[in-house]
Amino acid sequence: MKITDIFEKEGYSLSFEVFPPKTDTVFESVKAATEKIAELSPSFMSVTYGAGGGTSRYTVEIAENLRKKTNVPVLAHLTCVSSTRETVKRQIEAIKNAGIDNIMALRGDLPPQLENTDRSKWDYRYAVDLIRDIVSGGGDFCIGGACYPEIHPESPNQHEDLTHLREKVEAGCSFLTTQMFFDNNLFYNFLYKAREAGIKVPIIPGIMPITNANQVDRAIKLSGSFMPQRFKSLVDSFGGMPEAMKQAGIAYATDQIIDLFANGIKNVHVYSMNKPEVAQSICRNLSEIIRKA
Repeated sequence: MKITDIFEKEGYSLSFEVFPPKTDTVFESVKAATEKIAELSPSFMSVTYGAGGGTSRYTVEIAENLRKKTNVPVLAHLTCVSSTRETVKRQIEAIKNAGIDNIMALRGDLPPQLENTDRSKWDYRYAVDLIRDIVSGGGDFCIGGACYPEIHPESPNQHEDLTHLREKVEAGCSFLTTQMFFDNNLFYNFLYKAREAGIKVPIIPGIMPITNANQVDRAIKLSGSFMPQRFKSLVDSFGGMPEAMKQAGIAYATDQIIDLFANGIKNVHVYSMNKPEVAQSICRNLSEIIRKA
């Protein structure tokens, strides 16, 4: 099933993101964790892609396993940074052969060893180049893209950021998912500006439950996320108590999702980090809201 078909349904829905293993030794445990999350019947599950293609093989294997063993629609991530067109073509073919209808098309993060490399002659410099190749390749994929409520770290301003985002949609992107954010007002403001800029495709908010204090610095580094004082106080109070921090982080994420639902946002994507217990807790917290909707 295509992701855009899911968005047309009535009611609220949750989707979850998981990531593939880095090595064969943990493949089975990661696969088991993703299957456990699938048992919660999310609207769909996305499977991420390794930086620089490092875990690309596992992405398709995990996604295909979910498709075959569960009734949950699957979204496979595909990044193009530092890749050749031939490599990307093979990966698209592998996704197609696995029976997966949905691709999340991303530039991806540069591996540290390539950060200072001249990129002018690379086959892919931006996600829009990848989207165009997926479309021209002839596969009938539903293509998703990423967006940043707080501006892409490499964009000089939000106007330019939205211009490039609109280019991705015009190239064939059917929906967008945001990077994590911890203040819903940032999302509402971004959504308004995106619509004003002519971006009409579904924009799905991405929520990251922070369940241990060590995740905070990484979250800021990855997305440049603004941390509201309310969230900082939570970390200051409970960061040194693992179980309390976990409970508080899940509660904070749940509160964000409830607020989004209450303000007309029907679909929310949760960065569940291969943690079935976190996904289970969020689903339990929202069970009556989702059921009655």
